[in-house]
Amino acid sequence: MTVSISLFQNQLKRIDSSKFFQGVVITVIIISALLIGAKTHELPAQLITVLAILDLSITAFFTVEIVIRFLANDDKKEFFKNGWNVFDTLIVIGSLIPAGGSGVLLARLLRVFRVLRLVSMVPELRLLINALLKAIPRMGYIALLMFVIFYIYAAIGSILFSQINEFLWGDVSVSLLTLFRVATFEDWTDVMYETMTVYPLSWVYYITFIFFTAFIFFNMMIGTVLEVMATEHELERAKTHGESGDGGEPASRAQIDQLQVQVSELKDLLLEKRKN
Repeated sequence: MTVSISLFQNQLKRIDSSKFFQGVVITVIIISALLIGAKTHELPAQLITVLAILDLSITAFFTVEIVIRFLANDDKKEFFKNGWNVFDTLIVIGSLIPAGGSGVLLARLLRVFRVLRLVSMVPELRLLINALLKAIPRMGYIALLMFVIFYIYAAIGSILFSQINEFLWGDVSVSLLTLFRVATFEDWTDVMYETMTVYPLSWVYYITFIFFTAFIFFNMMIGTVLEVMATEHELERAKTHGESGDGGEPASRAQIDQLQVQVSELKDLLLEKRKN
């Protein structure tokens, strides 16, 4: 009995790890995305029936696929310790909600999220999301400092320019929205020229604000994401080649350091032999 269960689990593992099966899953996810888009158009009644049957088939396929992945896992508890597995399971469970009655809107919204399963199936996309999530804590400090700058400039703008344009500079909260418009370069020169009619030197206010936000803080955020992404790529490469890191650093770096130490020791030995 145990042998038959083991053989069955091995077969499921082969199915789950096969490139053909993964390709089929990705294809079904793409079809599901096209199906969601098709439902937003005015369609004949017959085609709506066909799409409904296709939607049920896709939901059934996703259910079978997640069951295969769960049964193929040796440790069932470990399966749910993987965030991507939990993510996929929640999406599949959400897809099982009936699309009729009062829950029709909720069911349609949950089916939209099935497209996100493409992220969990493609390793490169998973790497990007993991890097973005790990970069969020660092980006949070940058965003906090950015908010401080926004708030200071919003208070100054509200004090100086509120009499010029109450709609744009009436209070701090409205000024923050105006500065967000300036930071995204959405017709910001119109805002600047309006205040320059009363305060000719107000261009200094806008130029310094854009310098801080668009040129410094935004680039700091991009640099943080790129740095984390490069580290994730290196760790993934080390994991693929069966390497191990030391102290949380990439394995290749640790190996290079170790090799340099060994070369240095060999040099010392050769120098001692020459002296003797």
